[in-house]
Amino acid sequence: MRRWLQSFPMSSPAVTQWEYLTAPVLIHSTQAILNNFGRDGWELVAVTTGANSDQPVAWFKRPKQP
Repeated sequence: MRRWLQSFPMSSPAVTQWEYLTAPVLIHSTQAILNNFGRDGWELVAVTTGANSDQPVAWFKRPKQP
């Protein structure tokens, strides 16, 4: 016995557009710096070393505003 399925057009979910930010992180005030960016809607994605290995660089993202 064959069953036929009616096809329905599927709406694609909206694709989130992101904006990115990099910022140096001062070791003596790391928590305050990260909390300030978080209050502004930025999400920490990664921390890498910058040109100076003593200076970490934080990478942030947040949804782009329309």
